[in-house]
Amino acid sequence: MLGNTFGRMFRVTACGESYGDALVAIIDGCPAGLAISDAEVQIELDTRRPGTSPLDSPRQETDQVHIFAGVRDGFTTGAPLGMIIHNVDRHDIHVKQYFDVKDLVRPGHAEYTYMIKYGKFADWCGAGRASGRETCMRVAAGAVAKKILAQNGVEVLGYTCECMGIKSRQLSFEEIKAGYRKNHINCADPEAAEKMIARVLEIKDEGDTAGGVVEVIARGIPAGLGEPVFDKLNATLAHALMSIGAVRGVEFGAGFRVANMKGSQCNDIPHIDGDKVRFATNNAGGIEGGITNGEDIVVRVAVKPTATISIDQQTVNLATMKNEKLAAITRRDPTITARLVAVAEAMVRITLVDHLMLWRGYDAVQNIDHPWE
Repeated sequence: MLGNTFGRMFRVTACGESYGDALVAIIDGCPAGLAISDAEVQIELDTRRPGTSPLDSPRQETDQVHIFAGVRDGFTTGAPLGMIIHNVDRHDIHVKQYFDVKDLVRPGHAEYTYMIKYGKFADWCGAGRASGRETCMRVAAGAVAKKILAQNGVEVLGYTCECMGIKSRQLSFEEIKAGYRKNHINCADPEAAEKMIARVLEIKDEGDTAGGVVEVIARGIPAGLGEPVFDKLNATLAHALMSIGAVRGVEFGAGFRVANMKGSQCNDIPHIDGDKVRFATNNAGGIEGGITNGEDIVVRVAVKPTATISIDQQTVNLATMKNEKLAAITRRDPTITARLVAVAEAMVRITLVDHLMLWRGYDAVQNIDHPWE
């Protein structure tokens, strides 16, 4: 299997499956001298841990992380940073549930495509590496990236801005910060959150699942990040966010609304604010020409409903090549949206650290002035 490493200078490699012994992340390029501990990483992991609310999977994983390499006396050494999380809630009854349907294509899951690619050796238990379980290592790596960004004055916040057609009101960054992680749906608007939660629970009672939209904002990003053409920052962020299994769409700033705008409405008009160039609007989402302009990076992702539902569905038995009916009984989240907030934040943070290192390294040797920075 290829494609388990992300980044060019801040490189995150992850491994592990849903019902394997453990999940591991290795960060190559982590700078030396960063104060980091298991407890600090654990804070982020707890925000995506299952079994903590009626809106997520009842699977009781503790997600206890241990940094086993790259740290001495509480500080990173510059060597690769290694982190491990052991799977603890993987009992025989759960394995049997997956074994009983291992030849059936579960609609919305990766069984068919994994079988096409890996044949009889594809991991059938809990979706293997295609499971959302793998995202806990993204969050662990994102916790390290969060500390690096904090040292550079950068803050990244995510929240659920829409769920099943219920939308949060327009919120300022300060309001998002004030309402950050205050409810089960991770929506910074308490009134909208209450309606979202009620709707998800209704859908859960129907045996079905709910989708949503997560918005992530990065504040304090300096102008100049992003490599033009193929490695635009928005292109790399889209890669990072679309690599999350449940994400089905990404948009920046005004996003798809630009299709119904005139140029005069869409253009972000620059003006002088003190000794800096600022923009009156942020339809570009903080990125022009693939390079940051100093405004907030604003990105939203569309999150699909959890593929496993309690409603019978038609499917195919790959062993007999006959049509069958599937009645799912395995554990699932009524909505993935709330827990995905932490994963989206992590991928944005990892991407920004990678580009920050690229930009600082490149700029250090090009030897030019930046009078407008």
